[in-house]
Amino acid sequence: MSPLPAGKVLAFAARGERRCLGVRRGGRWTVCPYAAVLDGAGARSQCASCAQLDRSRSVAADTMADDPRPYGVYLAYFGPGLLKVGITAAERGPVRLVEQGAVAYAWLGRGPLMAARRAEALLGSALAVPDRFGKAAKRAARGALPPVRDRIAELARLHGAARELADWPEALEPVGFECRDYTEQFGLDRIPSEVAELGAMAAGAEIVGEVVAGVGADVYLRLRLGASEEPGGGAGIAVLDLRVLSGWVLGAASGTVTTAPVRGLAGGRARDEEGQEGLF
Repeated sequence: MSPLPAGKVLAFAARGERRCLGVRRGGRWTVCPYAAVLDGAGARSQCASCAQLDRSRSVAADTMADDPRPYGVYLAYFGPGLLKVGITAAERGPVRLVEQGAVAYAWLGRGPLMAARRAEALLGSALAVPDRFGKAAKRAARGALPPVRDRIAELARLHGAARELADWPEALEPVGFECRDYTEQFGLDRIPSEVAELGAMAAGAEIVGEVVAGVGADVYLRLRLGASEEPGGGAGIAVLDLRVLSGWVLGAASGTVTTAPVRGLAGGRARDEEGQEGLF
């Protein structure tokens, strides 16, 4: 699942400035014409201008309605009560589910893009199934997941309810219920109930630690820290959103400990390295 297997030691530093990656066209990236500098804290790897150009030809932004490829409609499980509906090009298979860090999923139907969109909208209006969840909600659920059988049962109930809806798009071929769970592949059983969070990168910041688990864009690391820097939860385990590294030039760490900011958990709130609290 992850190119970073459990036990792998990482030791790298951010160099120079974080810059926009440009626009992906024809299977390759076109360099940003503005050489825009990005905020080190954000997950976005594009400046506003490049992002706008990307969305001009995007399924997600509904500006690519003429896409002739078949699409799959899926139900994704992230935790109790955290079930969403989504679509992805059938040729991508479960890649989109892995990218989002879905704990489990089941296919609901396959067909043309606009039929898949109508099914997605139908579940939202008739069953109040959302099409997205925030990063914080997904992370919070991972440390207290119910048994696999309960996850499957919750997905099965929603799948059954969706199949019984009137106005199901005729062009969308229904798919029988079959659940795929990623507990073992993601290493979900190695994630503690409370973990620290690695903060924004800056030039010269270093991260040194051992991979514990990888879920979507999140990598959980057992950090190597200085004596005065102990994260609040998870016995030194912190989560890093790999998207915040995009745009940085990464080099080998010169030291042996993590110098990037770490926010530990304190009473359900995030505490940064200066002791000030903010929502996690």
